Amino acid sequence: MIQASGVIICLGYILGLLLSVVPLGGVWILLLGILGAVLSVRQQKLARKPENVRAKVKGIDNNWQNLPRARIWLIAGLVGLLATFYLQVRVPQPGIKDISKFVPPGNSNNQEQLVIVRGKVGSTPRLTRSQRGQFWLEATQFDEVKNQKAPGDVSKGVTGKLYVTVPILQATGLYPGQQIAITGVLYKPKTASNPGAFDFQKFLQQEGVFAGLLGRQINILDNERQWGWWQVRQQIVRSQVRSLNIPAGPLVSAMVLGSKAVDLPYDIRDLFVQAGLAHALAASGFQTSLILGVVLQLTRRAKKGTQFILGLLALIIFLSLTGFQPAVLRAVIMGFAALVGLALKRKVKQLGSLLLAATLLLLFNPLWIWDLGFQFSFLATLGLIVTVPAIVQRLGWLPPAIASLIAVPLAATIWTLPVQLFVFGVVPSYSLLLNIISTPLISVISIGGIISALIAVIWIEAGSFIAGLLYYPTDWLIKLVELFSKLPGNSVAVGSISIWQLLIIYGLIISVWLVNWWRQRWWFAGVIAIGLVLVPAWYSANNLLKITVLSAGTEPVLVIQDRGTVTLINSGDESTGKFTIVPFLQQQGVNQIDWAIASNFPGSDSHGWLEVLRRLPIKNFYGYSPSPENTIETQVIQQEVQKYQGSYQPLPVGQTLNTGAIVAQLINDQLPILRLQIQDQNWLLVGDIKSNEIEQLVKAGALPRPQILWCSPQSLKDLVAALQPQIAIAAAADIEPKALTELNQSQTKLFFTGRDGAIQWTPNNEFEAFIQATENKSSAL
Repeated sequence: MIQASGVIICLGYILGLLLSVVPLGGVWILLLGILGAVLSVRQQKLARKPENVRAKVKGIDNNWQNLPRARIWLIAGLVGLLATFYLQVRVPQPGIKDISKFVPPGNSNNQEQLVIVRGKVGSTPRLTRSQRGQFWLEATQFDEVKNQKAPGDVSKGVTGKLYVTVPILQATGLYPGQQIAITGVLYKPKTASNPGAFDFQKFLQQEGVFAGLLGRQINILDNERQWGWWQVRQQIVRSQVRSLNIPAGPLVSAMVLGSKAVDLPYDIRDLFVQAGLAHALAASGFQTSLILGVVLQLTRRAKKGTQFILGLLALIIFLSLTGFQPAVLRAVIMGFAALVGLALKRKVKQLGSLLLAATLLLLFNPLWIWDLGFQFSFLATLGLIVTVPAIVQRLGWLPPAIASLIAVPLAATIWTLPVQLFVFGVVPSYSLLLNIISTPLISVISIGGIISALIAVIWIEAGSFIAGLLYYPTDWLIKLVELFSKLPGNSVAVGSISIWQLLIIYGLIISVWLVNWWRQRWWFAGVIAIGLVLVPAWYSANNLLKITVLSAGTEPVLVIQDRGTVTLINSGDESTGKFTIVPFLQQQGVNQIDWAIASNFPGSDSHGWLEVLRRLPIKNFYGYSPSPENTIETQVIQQEVQKYQGSYQPLPVGQTLNTGAIVAQLINDQLPILRLQIQDQNWLLVGDIKSNEIEQLVKAGALPRPQILWCSPQSLKDLVAALQPQIAIAAAADIEPKALTELNQSQTKLFFTGRDGAIQWTPNNEFEAFIQATENKSSAL
């Protein structure tokens, strides 16, 4: 399918895209190409020697045979160099009239300047985690609302896409292509504020979107429906949900069409992702192979041309239904290559077709090189092609069916796990075993789901009846995943690995694949790879000293990592616990919290602690509260702590707690005021407090002078003037310009978690803002 010269050029292009984030990345690819050309010419000179009798006897002219190889290496180097520039050119940028240009100054979600944006719905609405409807809007017109009843005087023509969220009832019934007008608030998306957190700004930029719209009201401008694949997709989903209900119905639909094409409940989605079965929810190679297999089997007596046309038609329909996702496109291109080979009666090399598919996709959209779906799909398929045969051979003592059942998930895991560790830093402990056990169920559900979908397109009741037969397999699969997710140690956080660890591990994997010496010593390569992950993680955990003040709204949330001991102070609300604290601790390789302190600051929520406890056990939990035993929330937290043999202890106000790493004392529970001593540093965390209260507390000695102060923005000026700390941290920079100017002139260094993100302290770097540090790293690249 693709010659060796084509392989070298394609690899040069892909490597050029990958190294675009490295300084002079394209130059390194060019130098590699020059090195390959030099080695090729050297081989050519060696071939001229008289001792190369074998070549002379066969009449092989090594001069012209090797010279094109040198040119190919140079071409590959140049292609890699150009790829780095091509990627930069294709990075989305807002146009002159892009809707993001009209976001009011301040670019925050709470900006109350109402606008009316008209445009065309670009996607079927989906339910967000906050129970709002979300869809893309292709904006065409923009009006400012000068009062609550009338729009602005002048309408402006605009371009660009918007990320729109509206109340779920407002989004009901919307469909792609519909003309609507939305009244709401424009905002600029925010970058990640905490290590390990989701980068909303980066996600939207990859989609070519630079602004969001918090919608309040939708006016329909056009009710005329135009036919689209979304209608067929909805008919399939309705048919399967009709007999299977929720969550089984959407799960079957997601296994057929992909989770991006189906509004799958988040609890089921998260359950499968955490268990290591995310691939079951992604329409890609398995569904493509199954569809082609069915079509070719049904048309086995037809001509090759007929098989080719029907197979191609099936692939196009499948692609249209699932949407143009990188993983699906990769599978469809490889399926098309198989059809071409069938029509030409030639054997298709799967490795060559995979490389060709990846190159074509990255030519179409080079930004997909950073898409996790593309990366996992490509790497998993590569593992199936090059590693499964070797594993099956070593499992020759098992029946072929069982050996294949083990080899397929094992090979995919070997090739995808390094990227998973690099991005998430978490290993699903039972993923391999669960994949082996669940493969028969996934196969049955996928086959039945595809048959049900095909019939539902023609006869919705019949398709629903067929889907109903899948109830028990689907229910068994959900219960199986739930069972594994409840097992002790269902996921292990080892911490995010560095880029050099990632490159060395993949170097070992490729060496085992290509080099015979390493292939015979695959176990040695495995030991080195595991050591590269575990040894740095162990060393860092036992030597790291770091204090992190997370960006968590109105409550101070601190994580103290002291040479293997982890202390968490406060948990914030449910969202903070789930999307801020847990991802941060997983990225740091934390599998257990040694000490937890709840001080009941404003914004504190027991649900935040419950979210943390669902993922991480807490050995010692201390709650400052007047009567914690009388509250239901406290009892639930206590039960969760004791479930993993942890201890729960309520503390009265004023009692000192010494954990070894820190000394804590809640001075006042009404304001509240929490005093901490961490590594010979005095910290003071102060809640909402008024100016007259500050003066009284200072005179009474209830506000000791700290080195580091955390407080609300409203009391920042008065507290800094009264206590004169070295460092002051507030949640937001919502301070009058005059007061902020006075604060900047003081000797106190100011940080705002709402603006600067998480604030981290280490003995070497002192205090550092996460967002600024991230920007510095990006600019260095």
